[in-house]
Amino acid sequence: MTGKEAMERLNTVLAHAWMVRTFLKHSEEIQNDEEMLEVHRMIFDYCRAVEPAYERKDVKDYLHRIKGKLPKLRKQAEFFAANFRRVTDHTNFQMAALSLTGCVKEIEGLLSAAQA
Repeated sequence: MTGKEAMERLNTVLAHAWMVRTFLKHSEEIQNDEEMLEVHRMIFDYCRAVEPAYERKDVKDYLHRIKGKLPKLRKQAEFFAANFRRVTDHTNFQMAALSLTGCVKEIEGLLSAAQA
């Protein structure tokens, strides 16, 4: 896979992560939980960090930025998956946790494929 192909696919994965962010940002259940609020804030930071490189179509910078911030996104995805039930066990939160975890795994796989 070329870097450009990886960048395009990664951008689609980020669109999915952005939808998780939007759901969490507007969820009343987490508004008083600072740790949970950090999840949607990290997704925001992650997506926005790569946006300028994507707009310039700068593959090298895009891949560098998306890889560099991945540990922080992974940490928040793991936190959310392990802790959302303390807020609610609603299906929407279950699916959001699964989706965010899936996004992280997909990002990792695409980065590996781009480096190969």
